[in-house]
Amino acid sequence: MCIEGKQAAQLEIYNRYYKAMFNTALRIVKDSAEAEDVMQESFLNAFTKLHSFKGEVTFGPWLKRIVINNSIYHYRKQQKKNEVDLNDVMYKVEDDDVTVSDEGLTKLKAQKVTETMNLLKDNYRVALTLHLIEGYDYEEISKIMNISYANCRTTISRAKESLRKKLNEISE
Repeated sequence: MCIEGKQAAQLEIYNRYYKAMFNTALRIVKDSAEAEDVMQESFLNAFTKLHSFKGEVTFGPWLKRIVINNSIYHYRKQQKKNEVDLNDVMYKVEDDDVTVSDEGLTKLKAQKVTETMNLLKDNYRVALTLHLIEGYDYEEISKIMNISYANCRTTISRAKESLRKKLNEISE
């Protein structure tokens, strides 16, 4: 149905995947308007290239790969224009009197890690996002980032160490 260009089928696929694809793009491009553009463009790419979908993986991972590739492309293009958002500053909660539930504490820690990841060098941030958040393995990441397998492992290892150091600096 979707291959035939049926709008109802396309809308159903869009509604099923748009939130996850937006979040994937946002983690890479770091700007919600840009992430929205990347997501829309990715869906258009997917619908126009549906005939090339071989079914080797399910549709979701295939679409996610398109979103990630478009996100990296847009982010690099943005970097070349030097339109880096310098407002990506992390804040620190210092009110020790606040009691937080375990779930709230976990969310706060996850948010802190995510915000701290944004302070890493671009290649570290992208590699960690693909590995820890998106779940790609080293081989897949090396292909996506166009680096060798060994370089990918080294980059991720160094990125993790850099993240640990930054988190320790913030918590001190």
